[in-house]
Amino acid sequence: MDLRLPRARAWKAALRAPRRTAAAAAAVVVLAGAGTWTALASDEAPAVRRTDQTLAMGRGQGQEVRIDTSYFTAGDPGTKRPAVLVGHGFGGSKDDVREQAERLARDGYAVLTWSARGFGRSTGRIGLNDPKGEVADVSRLVDWLAKRPEVRLDKDGDPRVGVTGASYGGAVSLLAAGHDDRIDAIAPLMTYWNLADALFPKDVFKKQWAGMFLSAGGGCDKFEPKLCAMYERVAVAGKPDARARELLAGRSPAAVGDRVKVPALIVQGQRDSLFPLDQADAMAKAIRGNHAPVAVDWTAGGHDGGDQETDRVAGRVTRWFDRYLKDDKGADTGPAFRVTRTGGIDSTDGAATLRGASADRYPGLGGGLREVPLAGRPQTFDNPAGAAPPAVSGLPGLGGAGGGGDGLSRLSSLGVGVSLDIPGQYAAFESKPLTEDLRITGAPAVRVRVKSDSADTVLFGKVYDVGPGGGQQVLPAQLVAPVRIGGAVDGRTLDLRLPAVDHELKKGHRLRLVFAATDLGYASPAEPAAYTVALKSGLKVPTAPGVDTAAAPLPAWVWWLPLVGAAVAAALLLVGRRRVTAPAPDPDLADVPLQITGLSKRYAKSTERYAVRELSFRVEKGQVLGLLGPNGAGKTTTLRMLMGLIRPDAGEIRVFGQAIRPGAPVLSRVGAFVEGAGFLPHLSGRENLELYWRATGRPAGDAYLDEALEIAGLGDALARAVRTYSQGMRQRLAIAQAMLGLPDLLILDEPTNGLDPPQIREMREVMIRYAAGGRTVIVSSHLLAEVEQSCTHLVVMDRGRLVQAGPVDEIVGAGDTLLVGLAADIPDPLVEKVASLPGVASAARTEGGLLVRLDGGPAATGAALLPELVRLEVPVEALGPHRRLEDAFLTLIGGGAA
Repeated sequence: MDLRLPRARAWKAALRAPRRTAAAAAAVVVLAGAGTWTALASDEAPAVRRTDQTLAMGRGQGQEVRIDTSYFTAGDPGTKRPAVLVGHGFGGSKDDVREQAERLARDGYAVLTWSARGFGRSTGRIGLNDPKGEVADVSRLVDWLAKRPEVRLDKDGDPRVGVTGASYGGAVSLLAAGHDDRIDAIAPLMTYWNLADALFPKDVFKKQWAGMFLSAGGGCDKFEPKLCAMYERVAVAGKPDARARELLAGRSPAAVGDRVKVPALIVQGQRDSLFPLDQADAMAKAIRGNHAPVAVDWTAGGHDGGDQETDRVAGRVTRWFDRYLKDDKGADTGPAFRVTRTGGIDSTDGAATLRGASADRYPGLGGGLREVPLAGRPQTFDNPAGAAPPAVSGLPGLGGAGGGGDGLSRLSSLGVGVSLDIPGQYAAFESKPLTEDLRITGAPAVRVRVKSDSADTVLFGKVYDVGPGGGQQVLPAQLVAPVRIGGAVDGRTLDLRLPAVDHELKKGHRLRLVFAATDLGYASPAEPAAYTVALKSGLKVPTAPGVDTAAAPLPAWVWWLPLVGAAVAAALLLVGRRRVTAPAPDPDLADVPLQITGLSKRYAKSTERYAVRELSFRVEKGQVLGLLGPNGAGKTTTLRMLMGLIRPDAGEIRVFGQAIRPGAPVLSRVGAFVEGAGFLPHLSGRENLELYWRATGRPAGDAYLDEALEIAGLGDALARAVRTYSQGMRQRLAIAQAMLGLPDLLILDEPTNGLDPPQIREMREVMIRYAAGGRTVIVSSHLLAEVEQSCTHLVVMDRGRLVQAGPVDEIVGAGDTLLVGLAADIPDPLVEKVASLPGVASAARTEGGLLVRLDGGPAATGAALLPELVRLEVPVEALGPHRRLEDAFLTLIGGGAA
């Protein structure tokens, strides 16, 4: 399919009749005094110029609407150039797209960004891209561009202009193209075609995402009243009504789908439970049906995290506009369809290994169907009262943006996910092991018979990739397909479509089809019910046979990678795709559980403040090491780096000689307990642990469940429901969970919180028993007396730095710690004078006097200290060594609280 056409303007003239809206014709007023001009320095010539202005849009919802804008240009001011409008995502502002705007300006475009109604400094109520609100604002911005002398015009009042944006901004680009015939090209990113279908898929309320929308918008008062009333009505009912669907559908691009007739580059994320691939599929079919050029690009990211491929996507958007706005016939707009495929996780740095596959036509979601037989009798399962506890397919929106979302995406690629199906609340059907590799590209489908004892039936369908022996169970992209089924009391047969994904199953793996009664991200019926599901067909899997890496050239570095890896790594650094080379394993440390060297981590958005700075210590086998420090000492940050959850800015962590990186294989030898572990109360202790281990995707035989339970010492309580457990028993069960697999290094963060003295003693014995087998325990705790009894070694931190490390006996009994008994209290200035005496490192108050730590110099003796104290008129009653850990700790940190 040739996407290159003679002129973008010719498409407008041939395919559309003029239909300027009344809103678009309204005059734009620049508020006096609102304009500012800034020259933006750049590493590349030419420099970018920015003008900030506030534009009046008239009245809306009883108030004056003012839109905050920024205008970017570069190069010769006298050169006529096309314009591009760049919209932002929901909850953001124009500042979020500044970098993209500057890039487009340097590439020869006049770029206008703006904060939508209710966001940033713009006024007005949020209308979710109301045609009379936000969409009309875009037309007024086009009016403003038409008056700029440097903007290229196709005719008077009609600038050559494209629109792009992600999510909320992507939808407004589609809507603008449907409402204003002056738009020449669009590039919507990760957005929706029908917002009603996105938030109410198959009439099931997507409660998690809907709630996030409300929160990101600033609460109900920031929205148009009808939108707020709609949300509250649906949230209370737990399901959408016809009015809600009509309201959202009317503000969706689908409402003007027959009028979107401009070249469209559609970019959609594969890891997106908010706007999944079927939204992009619908917009591609509609726009292509209008005979306009369309290209579809599935990226590795999305609203749920993953690699957003920012640089690659931005480059493709620019080339798309080069072709259809600049009329550059040589611009490479890319293939008609491209999909990014993840080849696993690079254990050296935790980054996904990405490859591109492409085709000369978009295959849709059902191309190349292959039926895979599934086995399983009809199964009956429950929808629990209150729909709780819910199954978990994913954590909607987590990390979109850097945080935990990327980590979940990486874990999913590794065969580890957060998905969890509750026993008794789902039906499952499985295929035989595959005899060859199978690539799913699109949305699988199946025919089922559903019977229910309730008139309101909701099911959640999902397809797992199950490894040999059941050792791994992966839910591709953590996606689930909800469906509300009416008329199931007497039984109903229907065809169901599962989530659209691009995922490869290896030979020997099996497909597992699950229908669950609940899901964390959605609203389910609150009334208890029993559902029965029976298969009426095999699983029809789309394979898209025309999509192949050979269909279009891939980036050169993909082909060169096996031959010139080092050179490619340097090239990737230059284009922002950083790779961190993992240090080689150190054979001298192969038997050392932990060595930390020069570890540093700055606080976010700070170049000078450190959470951890130049930290170094070593832990040997059989040790129980206590990690101590006051609040803010850097203990938690250190543990998070140790567990591979965050990256250090400098230094390294080695576990058994292997450098720690996110996803590093050696992390399988590390177990961790964080306070607040959750268990399903209606299941027994043993069932909870078995369920947890299955969720990790590791073979059951590797759990060493009985060994871990013997160490935890829970006895007969394992057969009882967890809801009957005391707090101490829950803590011990949580420790047993961390000990599953008998990790060689066990990390416990505040394991005794909330326990009474007998329970604390039991927990102490658990830690000692675990280390007695030659394994190592690191425990972070505020209970210093308990640490003194349970730990063999200590690491004391303060303000991110190491204060002291060594055996407990050495630190507690160190001769440089003296207790000065006082006959009377002394003021703070006098304490400070004592701390500044020759030979004194620190002085701190304690019960009965002062704790003084000597600095080890020539004057650092008790005999030398006494006359100095007398000279300062300190009422000394006694002077001698002190051996309590609590007081030694206070001395080491200068009196801070643990």
